[in-house]
Amino acid sequence: MSDAQYGQETERTYERAGFGAPVRRGSRPAIIVVDLTRGFTEPGFPSGADLTEVVGDTGELIAAARPAGVPVLFTAIAYTPAEAAGDAVTWLQKAQGMRSLVEGSEEVALDPRLPRAPQDHLIVKKGASAFFGTSLAALLTGLGCDTVLVCGATTSGCVRATAVDAVQSGFSVLVPRECVGDRAPGPHEANLFDIQAKYGDVIGIKDAVGYLGGLPRTAP
Repeated sequence: MSDAQYGQETERTYERAGFGAPVRRGSRPAIIVVDLTRGFTEPGFPSGADLTEVVGDTGELIAAARPAGVPVLFTAIAYTPAEAAGDAVTWLQKAQGMRSLVEGSEEVALDPRLPRAPQDHLIVKKGASAFFGTSLAALLTGLGCDTVLVCGATTSGCVRATAVDAVQSGFSVLVPRECVGDRAPGPHEANLFDIQAKYGDVIGIKDAVGYLGGLPRTAP
């Protein structure tokens, strides 16, 4: 079910509890790219880390999805100046470094290395989950989607929160391991373990690309 680094006792406990069964893979997936904005993908910003490889692998996944017309939805956290400076957003009292994610700043711009296309959607959010307080669930339903591939940053924050809300909203969840990243390996691995156990399938990018490649092609 999961990485053996947590020990055989942990493995047995989770297996006995019935966690880790594989999810259904639907025929109408979407890719959700969570917060691969410069403020998270570049280490020079307070909330950032060097996520060059994550950005590159996510780009590969998006390229594999284009021939089948798979929807791609990007998200970005952005606060008004009043929200960033004040106390209205309770989360910012805990995560002070994110106060720099102000509307119009370079931190909230999507990483320019991502292959964004005119038909791609952008969801601006205030919280961790891409679903909370946004129209994402309705948009996915309108697009006819039944499965989501969740990419982005950070694994222990917005990616995990999005995966949890996705399955609670009725979508099967796949998380390509190479397409998510975090500031430190411990939280990254722990949350991949948790997602695999309870909310979705953590898979390799080759598996994800193969899944997308098996979908019917759309007309040019």
